[in-house]
Amino acid sequence: MKVVTVIGARPQFVKAATFSRAVREHNQTSQKAVQEVIVHTGQHYDANMSDIFFEEMQIPKPDYSLGIGGGTHGQMTGRQLEEIEKVLLEEKPDWVLVYGDTNSTLAGALAAAKLHIPVAHVEAGLRSFNMRMPEEINRILTDQISKILFCPTDTAVQNLVREGFKDKSCQVRNVGDVMLDAASFYTQSAKRPAIPEYDSFCLCTIHRAENTDDENRLKSIITALNELSEIQPVICPIHPRTQKLAECLGLEIKFDVIPPVSYFEMVWLLEHCEIVLTDSGGLQKEAYFFSKPCITMRDQTEWVELVNTGVNQLVGADKQAILNAVDAAKATNFAQAESLYGNGEAAKAILAALLEFESA
Repeated sequence: MKVVTVIGARPQFVKAATFSRAVREHNQTSQKAVQEVIVHTGQHYDANMSDIFFEEMQIPKPDYSLGIGGGTHGQMTGRQLEEIEKVLLEEKPDWVLVYGDTNSTLAGALAAAKLHIPVAHVEAGLRSFNMRMPEEINRILTDQISKILFCPTDTAVQNLVREGFKDKSCQVRNVGDVMLDAASFYTQSAKRPAIPEYDSFCLCTIHRAENTDDENRLKSIITALNELSEIQPVICPIHPRTQKLAECLGLEIKFDVIPPVSYFEMVWLLEHCEIVLTDSGGLQKEAYFFSKPCITMRDQTEWVELVNTGVNQLVGADKQAILNAVDAAKATNFAQAESLYGNGEAAKAILAALLEFESA
């Protein structure tokens, strides 16, 4: 069985590492070999946000590196679609495996579907119900053209049921979350980044376009973080784009900013921080994996079960709401939020399902 895996953005490297490891383990014990062909679109092209992940996480070197980053959503998706199609025509895989909700995800799924190659979508069924988010459009369209939809949660399954997927010629499976696989496996490799010595600190990331492209939202968030840093240190591995936009707006940053970190360094920061403040989707879950309260600086989240169980607060970009949430986070109780994302073996379940489908 040949699987083409399409990745391009930093969170996808972490997810893909879990599947690649499952393939290696399978091939060591099974007579039916699985060949994985990795296509890296280049959507994240900064070395700290791409190359280092392949090195540290021992992800096989991409078989194809397309080098397509930058430009508008249409330009990027179109160029990726064209180049991925060439790869698929050459490789003729049994499956195309895509992750999450990036432009690379949609381009990979579209290229495969138009060539009648079945698509397997990891993290299917997630919904923020905000159609202004490019990610929401990408994930909805990818779900529509996938043959197997691998959901990370019961909520994701129910979203697909409501949208009528139960009556379509595809399979919907709750396999758990591959990010939990990664967090469980790589904790032992955590590495302290170059940061000041603090007894405790808050960990923050800001990169979503809904915040960085809105001057008022970005100013409000940075003002809140500046005020918070006067009480407790705030460490922010800053996205290059976010830093550039803040500088263009003349926004003074008083908290600690550091360059983008590797996954192992992020694991260390998650282990040692007190609270997470973010607009990232993945980091909301990772905060939960490490039992850290999370404050999400967005108006919606696709990880609604975290909000429903009280371990995540959805605050938007309002300065006072962010500061109030920090105070409330200290009383977070994780007792009601057990086992939301499976058992840490999602990648093995995904591989088993693909093999089962091929044998049917």
